[in-house]
Parts: sequence; structure tokens; C-alpha cells
Amino acid sequence: MTCMFPNHSAPAGSRRALPPTAVVTQLTQLNGWALDGDGAQLAIQKTYHFANYHETMAFVNAVAFIAHTQDHHPDLSVHYNRCVVRLNTHEVGGLSSTDFDCAARFDALLA
Repeated sequence: MTCMFPNHSAPAGSRRALPPTAVVTQLTQLNGWALDGDGAQLAIQKTYHFANYHETMAFVNAVAFIAHTQDHHPDLSVHYNRCVVRLNTHEVGGLSSTDFDCAARFDALLA
């Protein structure tokens, strides 16, 4: 399996927190993602729905592959027919451009 996008995410350790205005701008470019939490716990989150467990797990495995290539790992809550994906950048205490890049990559899996 190859990633649909080249690896453009900033390397871990060089990521920077986005200011609130940039977070809002980036969020408007994503479909179905919402802010969750606040302060250092601020994240973006989306629930993906599937027909069955097999489709859910295929998506989870593809997300894991992308996360590994980007060195940016989301929190996943996996259920029979849905997966909740939550992204934030722990080392910056909030959101970075890498969160939004990964969100777009995950969405592209289902495009």
C-alpha cells in the first residue's frame, strides 16, 4: 500500500502550535471534523461510519499506515461499524498543521 500523498508533515519535534485563527481556517477546509476539548487538550475529531466490522478494520489499518508514515498517531476509538478519530499534537499542547494534514489524508481514504 502506498500513501496517496507525499510525506509533507513536519518532522516530530519541529511542529508548532497553530494560532486560533489558523485553526478555524484549517477546520473549515475539512468535512465533518469538529473541535474537541480546550487548551492543551484541544483536538479535532471525526466519527467515520461503515457498513460492518470488516470495513471499519480496513479503515483503521489504513489510518495506522498513514499515521506511521507521518510519525503522527491519532487516538482511535474502534467500534463494530464506526471509528472515532481524534488528532492533536501533544508536543505543542494543541493543534499543528500536521493534525489537519493527517485529517485530510484520512478523509481521502474514503474519497
